[in-house]
Amino acid sequence: MIRTALGSQNRENENALQKRDRTLMAEDDRIEEAKERYRLEREKRLRDDGQAQYSQLTDEYEAFDHDPWVEPGFTREPVVEQTTVLIVGGGFGGMLIAKGLLERGVTDFRMVDKAGDFGGTWYWNRYPGCMCDVESLVYLPLLEETGYCPTMKYAPAAEIFEHCQRIGRQFDLYPHALFQTEIAGATWDDDASRWSITTTRDDQISAKYLVTAGGILHKAKLPAIEGINDFAGKAFHTARWDYGYTGGSPTEPMDHLADKVVGVIGTGATAIQVVPQLARAAKEVYVFQRTPTPVGPRDNAPIDPDWAAQQEPGWQRERILNFTEAVTGGKPAQNMVGDGATRYLWDDTQQAAATPEEQAELERLDFEVMEGLRARVESIVEDPETAEKLKPWYGKHCKRICYHDEYLQAFNLPNVHLVDTDGLGVRRVTEQGPVVDGEQYELDLLVYASGFEVTTGLVSRLGFDPVGRDGVKLSERWADGAHTLHGILTNGFPNLLICHFIQAAAGLNFHHYLQEHTTHLTWLIATLEEEGATSIEATVEAEDEWLGQLWGAAKGFGRYSAACTPSYHNSEAARTMEAARNVVMPGNLMNYSGHLARWREAGDLPGTIVTR
Repeated sequence: MIRTALGSQNRENENALQKRDRTLMAEDDRIEEAKERYRLEREKRLRDDGQAQYSQLTDEYEAFDHDPWVEPGFTREPVVEQTTVLIVGGGFGGMLIAKGLLERGVTDFRMVDKAGDFGGTWYWNRYPGCMCDVESLVYLPLLEETGYCPTMKYAPAAEIFEHCQRIGRQFDLYPHALFQTEIAGATWDDDASRWSITTTRDDQISAKYLVTAGGILHKAKLPAIEGINDFAGKAFHTARWDYGYTGGSPTEPMDHLADKVVGVIGTGATAIQVVPQLARAAKEVYVFQRTPTPVGPRDNAPIDPDWAAQQEPGWQRERILNFTEAVTGGKPAQNMVGDGATRYLWDDTQQAAATPEEQAELERLDFEVMEGLRARVESIVEDPETAEKLKPWYGKHCKRICYHDEYLQAFNLPNVHLVDTDGLGVRRVTEQGPVVDGEQYELDLLVYASGFEVTTGLVSRLGFDPVGRDGVKLSERWADGAHTLHGILTNGFPNLLICHFIQAAAGLNFHHYLQEHTTHLTWLIATLEEEGATSIEATVEAEDEWLGQLWGAAKGFGRYSAACTPSYHNSEAARTMEAARNVVMPGNLMNYSGHLARWREAGDLPGTIVTR
């Protein structure tokens, strides 16, 4: 009896193992099929012009670059002054630098920003439906310091902008700011050991340190489409939303579009939020798609206003660190945020694998996430043909996963139409509107949800070209890509401190990166001032050594990225030395932060040339 029972159990175990093996083999086949689909979809989107397929908002596109949030005709008297620090940028980065300087006793600084107020991205982005897609409790800076608790898990743009103004008021930053002003030029004066800076308002400012904190989402870009200026209807970029035309406001419905046919070019994080709002307001909406975006549920919800008050001091820092660990494969014991990002990114599938078996497991985990997101499209979008075109066919780290509970649903509405360009994008616009595959789309309004410059060269995003020692421009020194120590200091450009992610780090929560980066920057300035230093720059040897460290750390990331569909994540699949040098340290942001901390603890500013 015992033998019979054991024999039966063994047969059951063997059958279960065989069933599991068949299941795994079937999944392996599906993974291979998906990888082939990824390859084919990627090849459709490859272009020789790479990042040049986008245009800057230059004079040629002046109509797209006006500031809709300020009264026209602003003037002021030019400022002529000397200051210790000039900060370029009034967004999160610039404000965190300013606050850090004040805390370290450096009170003599000036801030310059093209916008009419603090906020950076959140000054410009006021399109309908706009909100953060990282939990506001970890994304909004200085919540404990200001005593503010966001109203929603994902705060709306208007609330984030108000918080930026709150920071400006609480830390008395407004007297330091020159708004509606751009840097025209910055030249290093070796004799004076200072930067000579001019602006578009004819200011002449001499600064010991020049800190560029322009951010990554402030310089809007347009697709370089033939005939873009020929369109006879209304057109604007989402970062320059014209409520005078659409009606409404960032917090009120658009009431001027009921008889309008609207087109949206772009299907990234911006379009995900704006399309449902247009669907409610417009007669017809045409969504022009190059590459579909993966869209998970957002599940936004109110935050109890008493919640933050009940937390122990340091709660935001703890939550930020927990989130960063969760979305970079650290798998913390407790997932404090518990959102889509921490679920989908729980496994870091772009890391370098030690064995073929480990590589296969990473591919399986990646495939399962993307299969789930593709299945979500099928479960929501009623028309099978439209659903198929909205499915993302690439790895989960190739494009930013977005979260929304109305975007996919919008394609079930009779007035919303997907125009899939089969990876080509819109190539031509006429007076009537876009032309795709020979079909003319006649529109009243054309909205460009084409995003911002992210991985273009730093000079392009700055809007000016710093001139360092011996008259060498930064664009010349960086002609083949960035040359830095830690992404901050560069040889030949004394006292130029860069606050960006090039050759540094990034992370899904950009506020966390800025927090770590600006802590280091302000420590460095304060330390140099305390020691009576005149200038600092990186050595060429230290720049090369740092690049080697980055390349070593980014092997897995490079392999993964090379198979991705073109996007800003991989510089539109560019395979150039510039793209290779503009690498970031992948993985957990605290790896980069730890490196900076150890460098500070060394005590002698290794890898730099310091004059006193």
